[in-house]
Amino acid sequence: MQQDKQRLKEILLQKSYRKGTFKLTSGRESDFYVDGKQTTLDAEGAYLCGKLILQAIQTFPNKIGAVGGMTLGADPLVTATSLVSFLEKDPIPAFIVRKESKKHGTEAYIEGQSNIPTGAWVALLEDVVTTGGTLLKVIERVENQGYKVGMVITVVDRQEGGEETLAKAGYTLKAIFTKAELLG
Repeated sequence: MQQDKQRLKEILLQKSYRKGTFKLTSGRESDFYVDGKQTTLDAEGAYLCGKLILQAIQTFPNKIGAVGGMTLGADPLVTATSLVSFLEKDPIPAFIVRKESKKHGTEAYIEGQSNIPTGAWVALLEDVVTTGGTLLKVIERVENQGYKVGMVITVVDRQEGGEETLAKAGYTLKAIFTKAELLG
């Protein structure tokens, strides 16, 4: 595991980490940016993310019935985790939460619900967490559909309030890397 984590760190620093002035989703400005999709859309990066996330999921005391998150950041992560779980003979289905409900058909916020057991524990995934605001929306939408959020996992926690925001709402953020670990 440590070797996989070290290799993922190398990929993140090479492909995703940038210095400069950037505007974040939260509206804040930052002197660095982690473009997680550059790593999660890389074949090796995606595989390592899926493998490390699955290892984190396996520490949860209850069976996680599905992995999901807000489109677009979570899409490659939920797919990678689901695929790795299948390869390891413990398949976990994936789902995607839309930013807005569909304007046709079922008008659903969540894609992939037919694969999720009713009332299942789920793990929510995100590539990078700053304030946790997006995750609170995802949690609300997922719980409104009757699922129980057991885990919230991110590849990188920027350590800018997301962990605290989620803790206030009763959820624990598990990060593969904190900003300190990634840049240290």
